[in-house]
Amino acid sequence: MGKYQHLLKTLRAIALEHTAVEHPDLASMARELGRAVHQDAAVLTARLAELQQRRHGFERWQLAERNKPPVNVLVLAWPPNHATPVHDHAGLWGLEMSLVGALEVQSYERATDSGELSLQGRHWLGPGDGFWFESDRAQAYRCRNLSRHDTALSLHVYGGELAGHLVGAQAEPVSRWMAPPRRSVIAGRLSG
Repeated sequence: MGKYQHLLKTLRAIALEHTAVEHPDLASMARELGRAVHQDAAVLTARLAELQQRRHGFERWQLAERNKPPVNVLVLAWPPNHATPVHDHAGLWGLEMSLVGALEVQSYERATDSGELSLQGRHWLGPGDGFWFESDRAQAYRCRNLSRHDTALSLHVYGGELAGHLVGAQAEPVSRWMAPPRRSVIAGRLSG
């Protein structure tokens, strides 16, 4: 259990060190976090097995938070084949990294006048691979666990509170938001 706690402390420390400024270098943070994940991939898989086997559905676990500058560090558990609806991050910057398993992240551009969504790209993340985004209210995302059998785990670092993000689904024939803003639910805290 000591190596598990040490690794979580390392990931938390890297995230908090890089986010001590208002506009962090997300590429540098991704490289350093990715290096730590690659170095201890087998330990992560073994030690985070409890989160993988919970079978409580999609969950967010708080790893760290700070008020000045505001930052949230989370570990997310993705059930097999789980996909989020299209959502934004309330204009926050963020970094998402696979810890165990593989994820697909779809990026959308949202037209400011009509709210129409257009697919901008797809990113596939394996352990230690990161995807980051700057503060932009016109961006939206959809994430999916690529495995049909195994729970995936990912690390998320956001510059601020995710209380006001929009969650929606694509309406036919035009892609528009269909749901009001909603708050992220945290399943608990991870110690480390």
